[in-house]
Amino acid sequence: MLTRGFVFAGIMALCAAGGAQQALAQGVFKLSSSDFTDGQRMPLQNAGNNKANPNCIGENISPELSWTNPPAGTRSFALLMFDPEGRPPGGVSHLVAYGIAASVTGFAAGEMSKPSDKYVGGTGTAKLNNYIGPCPPPGAPHHYVFTLIATDLEQMALAPGLTREELIKALEGHAKQATGLVGTFSKP
Repeated sequence: MLTRGFVFAGIMALCAAGGAQQALAQGVFKLSSSDFTDGQRMPLQNAGNNKANPNCIGENISPELSWTNPPAGTRSFALLMFDPEGRPPGGVSHLVAYGIAASVTGFAAGEMSKPSDKYVGGTGTAKLNNYIGPCPPPGAPHHYVFTLIATDLEQMALAPGLTREELIKALEGHAKQATGLVGTFSKP
């Protein structure tokens, strides 16, 4: 997946050079979901439910996400969901969440569909601070890239409301390692 590689290249540039060696010593830092496997179609329930948009045909239930083996020294996590094919040329940011405590190992289905004390909500393309599910137009499937970034920042180090771009800039020099998962979705 060329798109996946392109998106991860930018995120991985944030990570410290020693992160890969640490990961090998303790196991692979991995993001997964019980709702879909990497590269596969996301369930209809994960799609957006904005009734004003005929392409939003789901229930806007955020997928279950879990992760294992974060790098040593992780103090918080950031989690992004991005559709690089959405709204050309910039893409669509469906989730910007950060300030996730190092003790957190995942989110239950639906947990990120609303604001929560478990994360600081950033600002996505729809100007909301929680999960917004896929609403692609008819045609080829879009790719939804979930990127989990382990950071050395304290949980409340960053102000609420950062955009995806602002968060990536704020993480420069603070990202320890990143992992990801790609789901696809198209209107049936």
